[in-house]
Amino acid sequence: MTSTFPLEAVPPPTGWEVAAVPADHPDATVLLREYTDELISRYYRRPASSSEIDTFAGDIADLFEPRGSLLVARAGRTLLGCTGIHWLDEERAELTRVYVRPGARRGGGGARLIGAAEQAARARGAHRMLLNTRKDLTEAIALYTRLGYRPTDPFGDDPYAELWLARPLSGD
Repeated sequence: MTSTFPLEAVPPPTGWEVAAVPADHPDATVLLREYTDELISRYYRRPASSSEIDTFAGDIADLFEPRGSLLVARAGRTLLGCTGIHWLDEERAELTRVYVRPGARRGGGGARLIGAAEQAARARGAHRMLLNTRKDLTEAIALYTRLGYRPTDPFGDDPYAELWLARPLSGD
C-alpha cells in the first residue's frame, strides 16, 4: 500500500519544508495511513488489512491542540514524511509517529523532521523530549541514538512500547 518514488526525485533535507498541519488534513491522513501500514506490516510480518489501518491511523486525538501537534514535510507538492508531538506537560513533550516515505529515506530527512519537532517543543517551553518505540524498529533506534536520545524510565500506556528514550532540549 505504501507509495514510493525515486530517491533522486527527492531534494536533500535542507530543501524540505516542515510545517504544522491539522491531524485530519488530507496530507496528514495519507502519511499517517502509510506509517500505520508499515508499522502493522512489520510487527505482524504480513500485509496490514484496510480495517487495521483504518482503526489505528484514525486514532489521532493526541495530535490536536491542546494535546499535540502534527508536522508534515514536503518538497513542493511532494509529501515526504511526518512526525507528531504529544504535549505531556509544560516541560516534557513526546515524539511520536516519526515517518519518512521509503523513497525519501537515507538522506537525513528523519533527522530533519525530529529537529523540527524538537524546535517546536522548545518554542513551547519543553525541556525534554521523550519517545517510545519497538525493538524491531532498528533503523529508528539507530537514528534516535545518533541524535542523542538515551534510555529513560518507561512512561505512558502504549502496549507495543518496548524501549523508552529521552533527550534534553535545553543546552543544545
